[in-house]
Amino acid sequence: MTDSALIRRSPVPPGDCNLAKSFALIGDRWSLMILRSALYGLRRFDDFQTELEIPRTVLSSRLAGLVESGIMERRDYREDGQRTRVEYPLTKMGQALSLPFIAMTEWGDRWLGDGHSPLTLRSKASGERLRVALVDEAGKAVRPADIDTVITTRPGGRKT
Repeated sequence: MTDSALIRRSPVPPGDCNLAKSFALIGDRWSLMILRSALYGLRRFDDFQTELEIPRTVLSSRLAGLVESGIMERRDYREDGQRTRVEYPLTKMGQALSLPFIAMTEWGDRWLGDGHSPLTLRSKASGERLRVALVDEAGKAVRPADIDTVITTRPGGRKT
C-alpha cells in the first residue's frame, strides 16, 4: 500500500468551503444530537430533553440557533385542556440532512458498531437493503477510485 502525496493546504480555503460552513452551523455535539432525534420524528422540547438528558438551558439555546439558521421552525401547538406550548419541526432544509445523517450511520455501523446495526433501511419496492453511494447524473453508482475532484472557479477568478 502506498501513501498518498503530502498535501500542505486544502484545495478549498475553509472560509469558502460549504462543508466547513455546515460544520460551523450544526457541528456541536448537542445540535447534532437534537437533529438526530428530530430526524426520527421528535418535535417537542420535553421529548428532546427527556431523550437526550440535555440541560434545559442548553437545549433552549441550541433550538433557538437551529430555528435562526432555518433548519427548524418554532410552531405553537395546544392539546385539549392544556396551555399553548411550542414544538420544533424540521424545515425542508433540516429534512435534507437525512442523507448525510444516514451516511454517518452507515459509517458508524462499519467502524464503531459491534456488527449489529439497530437500523436497517430497505427499498419498499424490492425489499433490498439500501446503502449510501455516490451516483452520476444517470443514476449509476460510481466507485471511489473513479471519482475525480474538480475545483471550480467563482465569478471573479477565486477558486472554490
